[in-house]
Amino acid sequence: MVAHDLLSGERPVELLQELVRFDTSNPPGNEAPCIDFLEDLLRSGGFQTERAAQDPNRPNLVARLPGAGRSPALLFCGHVDVVPADSASWEHAPFAGEIAEGCVWGRGTLDMKGGVAMMASAALRAACRGVVPDGDLVLAFVADEESGGACGARFLVERRPDLLAGVRYAIGEFGGFPFRARGRAFAMIQVAEKAPLAVDVVVRGPAGHGSRPLRGGAMAKLGRILARLDALPLPVHITPVTRRMVEEMAAGLPRASGLALRQVLRPSLTDRVLAAMGEAGQTLAPLFRHTVSPTIVRGGSRLNVVPDEVHLFLDARLLPGYAPSDLLGELGPILRADGEAAITAEAPPAHDPDLALFPLLGRLLVERAPGARPVPFLLPASTDGRHLAKLGIQTYGFTPMDLPPDTSFFSAIHAANERVPARSIEFGTDVLFDLVSQYAAPKS
Repeated sequence: MVAHDLLSGERPVELLQELVRFDTSNPPGNEAPCIDFLEDLLRSGGFQTERAAQDPNRPNLVARLPGAGRSPALLFCGHVDVVPADSASWEHAPFAGEIAEGCVWGRGTLDMKGGVAMMASAALRAACRGVVPDGDLVLAFVADEESGGACGARFLVERRPDLLAGVRYAIGEFGGFPFRARGRAFAMIQVAEKAPLAVDVVVRGPAGHGSRPLRGGAMAKLGRILARLDALPLPVHITPVTRRMVEEMAAGLPRASGLALRQVLRPSLTDRVLAAMGEAGQTLAPLFRHTVSPTIVRGGSRLNVVPDEVHLFLDARLLPGYAPSDLLGELGPILRADGEAAITAEAPPAHDPDLALFPLLGRLLVERAPGARPVPFLLPASTDGRHLAKLGIQTYGFTPMDLPPDTSFFSAIHAANERVPARSIEFGTDVLFDLVSQYAAPKS
């Protein structure tokens, strides 16, 4: 039974606590009980709902609040699965939803049950107050984002696109949080994301008996490749979205600081400028090049057999506007003759972002958090937005949180002791309610 105070949309913190208490660790996911709860809540709040599932234990929920029909539908999209949590490493149990030190603690509070609680609460508040947005408000709460979305957003896009009919703009993760650089606060709104690729590097050499060490074999070649990956970053690229981000940030800084920041747009100086920025520079660094991280090594079958083949798997992230072949070309000088690379899985190509809704999102943030300058940015990771793009939907990472200065958003997600200030959830709900209330399609 749904608590009445959640139906008003005025208790987003309590809703987040309830969501955290569903253990939706992926794998295996088991998102069904959490989706059941959200469906009951939204139906009780007057929403039309429909479920769609590839796996009955991993359903997706789509709800719709009819609008005035003057604008395309606006989508709030959030995932309810989370990465696993080792409770031994936590100060508070990861699935208890406890409040301590002014924060809600638990797996998913930032990624992204906090966002789901804000989206659902803002939508329920709008329904309760009789708000009629310019276009339909669609909510999609999905499974399986943490493992690629095969049962979640990708399934909806490929098998049930009818549930997203009429949607042009979507609100998803991550963005709307403060980023501080050179003493100034910037409100980062995600407008694009890097594309994830899986790269398999095959390393070969002579096989033999373990009692007779072989020099220059597959393992030695693997070691050389790993050393070069660690020492030789890929080339710098300045994409249009990152150029605009830097220009917007520079315009918000004192003249001398702005001129210094703009030097990051000169590839010969990029790394030097980022290094001088400290932690802020480390956060921005992946936006200036394709990245590859070695994550898995497979090879060998017995202790006493020297393997003739070893596989090194790379988690690669491709900048918008580039093809997988561009990445393979840049890996060539690192692999040299020691290994051969092949793309084993790739995401759909990224399109130029549509920034038409950006001014409204920026204005709503500034109204609630004066002093922060809205800035479009490129997410170095990937979200369900890449699947929605197949339907021509522009996704904005916009889960607004007025996080305190000592909070590093990206270092907190997927980590032990994940938590979010309760006031940040209330802040974000207010901003998203403002968006529902003021949404209208941008003029072309």
